[in-house]
Amino acid sequence: MRLRSKRYTSESQTTTKDPMDLAKAVEKVKSFKSVKFDQTVECVLHLGIDTKQADQLVRGSLSLPHGIGKQKRVIAFCDDTEAENAKKAGAIEAGADALVKKVSDGWLDFDVAIASPKVMGKVGKLGKVLGPQGKMPSPKNGTVTNDITTAVAEFTAGKIEFRNDSGGNIHVVVGKQSFEANKLIDNIEAVVNYIKRVKPNAAKGTYIKKMCISATMSPGVVVSI
Repeated sequence: MRLRSKRYTSESQTTTKDPMDLAKAVEKVKSFKSVKFDQTVECVLHLGIDTKQADQLVRGSLSLPHGIGKQKRVIAFCDDTEAENAKKAGAIEAGADALVKKVSDGWLDFDVAIASPKVMGKVGKLGKVLGPQGKMPSPKNGTVTNDITTAVAEFTAGKIEFRNDSGGNIHVVVGKQSFEANKLIDNIEAVVNYIKRVKPNAAKGTYIKKMCISATMSPGVVVSI
């Protein structure tokens, strides 16, 4: 069993399992004692989907109104003619054959991989390397695109990707504990609205069953839907 700090245990005793409205839930998370770093705030939604059915899987990407308080390290698989512009847009590495080999050899020091459709034949060979890391480019989450420069700029600035796990949960970073309450609320509402828009047609019954928000080292707070 995981041991919890006295601070965490004390904060847990001030929370309730009853759902709070979003504004109160955000204030609760912000009221938790700060630690030695600015905690990341995450929103988790439990969806009423059958994850064994391919037509019920939920994934995508979106830019939040106020960002997430962190820039991401982005690489771009593209023609060498596009590499310079990709780097100017924020990519830490860009190119085709040389970059594919570098990643194939084990280099994974990046957060997001963007790819041009023209080089996906080469990038596809990296499925076993990037797939388990959740970094494989895909058209569904906007990381396979003809507009490499725009995609690199957006993801570098904090555009988020998400996909459901095997339990039907979506985990999304929505900002930092230091964010103003209204900015966290805006970001969370943007996530929820987007998740609603991409509801699979095959999903039946209650779609969003439960929602909670939490900071990195603080208890979760249940939010009324």
